[in-house]
Amino acid sequence: MDIVSIYNQIGYAGVALIICAALAVYIGLKTFIYLNIVWKEFKKKFLCCEFKNKQEVANVCSETKNPLIAVISDIINIHAEHSEDIRSEVAYLFHRNFEHVSKSLTWLRLISVISPLLGLLGTVLGMVGVFQVIASQGNPDSAALAGGIWEAMLTTVMGLTVAIPVLIIYYYLMLKFRAFNLEAIEHSYRVLEICKRECKSQV
Repeated sequence: MDIVSIYNQIGYAGVALIICAALAVYIGLKTFIYLNIVWKEFKKKFLCCEFKNKQEVANVCSETKNPLIAVISDIINIHAEHSEDIRSEVAYLFHRNFEHVSKSLTWLRLISVISPLLGLLGTVLGMVGVFQVIASQGNPDSAALAGGIWEAMLTTVMGLTVAIPVLIIYYYLMLKFRAFNLEAIEHSYRVLEICKRECKSQV
C-alpha cells in the first residue's frame, strides 16, 4: 500500500490526525524527560541536604539553575520577611519558572480535545462522498458502498486512537507537575523556618 492510497483512505482529517499524534508524542516525551531531570537534580542537590542556616540554602540555590530550586530561592530572597502564607507566591513563581511546561501541557490537552473532532470531520466528509456516489449512480454496488463507509469511519477510529492515549499522558504529566508544586510549597516552608530560627538566634 503506497502513500497515495493511504491518503485516499484517510483524507485531510487523517493527515491532520497523524500530525497531531506525532506532535503529542514529541511534546509528551520532551516534557516527561524534562520533569524527570528536574526532579532528579532537585532530589540530589536539595532533598538530601540538611540545612542549618540560610547561607547553606543560598549556596545550594546558587550552584544550580534547577527551576524547582529557583522557586524556593526566590521565596527566601524576596518573600521571606513579609509573607506568612506563601502559597500564592509559590504559585506565581512556579508559573514563571515552569511556563514552558504549562504550555506543553496545554498543547497536549488541546490535541486530546480536537482529535475526536477531526476524526468526526473525516467521517462526515467521507459519508458526504458516499452519498454523492449514491446520488450520481442511482443504484451503486453494495460492496463499493460498504468500502466507502468503512473508509469514512476510519478517521473516527484514528481520532479516538490518538485522543485516548494523549489524554492519559496529559493527566499523568499534570499530576506529576502538581506534585512539583506541592514540593515547592513544602520545602519553601521548610527553609523559611530555618530563616526564622536563624533570625531569632541573632536577636
